[in-house]
Amino acid sequence: MEILAGFQPEIVFKYFEEISKIPRPSGKEEKIIQYLLQFAEKYSLEYKKDDVGNVLITKPASKGKENCETLVLQAHVDMIIDKNEGVEHDFENDAISMYVENGWIKARGTTLGADCGIGVAAALAALTDNNLKHCKLECLFTVDEERELLGAKCLPANFFTGKTLVNLDSEDEGELFIGCAGGINSTATFSYNIEPTPSEYIGFKVAIGGLIGGHSGDDINKGRANAVKVLDRFLWRMSHKFDFRISHYEGGNKSNAIPREAYAILTVHKGLKTALMASFDVFKDDIEEEFGKVETKVFVSLTEVEQPAYVIDELTQFEVLATLHACPTGVLRMSDEMPNLVETSMNIASIKFDDKTIVITTSQRSSIDSKKFYAVDIFKSLFSLTNACVKVSDGYPGWKPNFNSPILQTTKSIYEKLFNQSPLIRVVHAGLECGLFLEKYPNIDMISIGPTIKDAHSPDERLEIASVVKFWALLKGVIETHC
Repeated sequence: MEILAGFQPEIVFKYFEEISKIPRPSGKEEKIIQYLLQFAEKYSLEYKKDDVGNVLITKPASKGKENCETLVLQAHVDMIIDKNEGVEHDFENDAISMYVENGWIKARGTTLGADCGIGVAAALAALTDNNLKHCKLECLFTVDEERELLGAKCLPANFFTGKTLVNLDSEDEGELFIGCAGGINSTATFSYNIEPTPSEYIGFKVAIGGLIGGHSGDDINKGRANAVKVLDRFLWRMSHKFDFRISHYEGGNKSNAIPREAYAILTVHKGLKTALMASFDVFKDDIEEEFGKVETKVFVSLTEVEQPAYVIDELTQFEVLATLHACPTGVLRMSDEMPNLVETSMNIASIKFDDKTIVITTSQRSSIDSKKFYAVDIFKSLFSLTNACVKVSDGYPGWKPNFNSPILQTTKSIYEKLFNQSPLIRVVHAGLECGLFLEKYPNIDMISIGPTIKDAHSPDERLEIASVVKFWALLKGVIETHC
């Protein structure tokens, strides 16, 4: 090890640092898959790979535990890729540049990949720790989790044999997760015509950035600003004051992340420059007042730029700005069953321009299937009022909690013995692959655990070192107790 040398648990951090050097964007996991296959061969472990790249590595039971039931450990190998503006990083070729600060592992201007790299590292550690007394272990490494759990969705039936599974993809040490929300992605695509920019018009770039962003499930209730939505507020407001036209509008990146940055190129008559800048100053003050306590680094800027050659047609501009303005983003309803749990939400994830179309991507989540589809219908009904082409993905199911789960009772008991305190039992609003496993293995018993990861899906992602110590101790306890 280099960066993480000397930190405990050494065996876990050894693998975390190793895989952090391996590029593994969602959908492009070939290098990490090859690493896993070579790992299995190096340690003479049985392995197999399915058609989409999911890998299962099996370790025989320790002496004396041959008659115990198999335990499955599961983590996904892909990571969300995002970086701060101005950071040069090639996610398909470059290693993650890590550093340690005040007890946290961070990355330099990019996502860290602790989601779910630390889970992968823990599973690899379990496969090679010869001090563990364990039943037969099946370690399942799935691909493409961050794009609607596609790896788990394509997993063949009977790919593993264990009837108890520990998912290693949670982000809060001291909390045991036994359920999750289901989710769907929805898009609205506008076709537009271009028109020459009037010669007497001048160009401006309006931008918002410095936002926290984060996971569109786990962080949706934290009051964070949505860059696409905030910028649309300014554009919609100005459309009622000035005759301006948009040339470009871009913001957001991944469907499961709250957008942190957005910008638009607009044009306005040169005689309205002073009035536009004055209106912008009022808007800037409003945003800083509204979000300043949460978004401490927010910035909103308006700068004059070279006049764009063209603008989009007026009808499409109106439809895009109006639908974005009306489309809800954030929490739609809190749970009636569990305190502080988001039941249903919608996230405006991104707006993307190309030379022919404008694509708005959103995600809908809920722990109740009917509410998930209701949120989708809200989106569909709104955008059907325009000329947009609306498409809805297949989505993924939720994971209904089982409070009588044997693995829950075992894990809870071990946690209390190890740390002399009771863990929280929770359902998470984010998506986990467990719901898909339950569809393929109806009788499987599952739990999800992990160390503390903050601001996943953003360049502020960080992993708490002390929590990894407890996470590893808990996982070892579950492995050695399971029989």
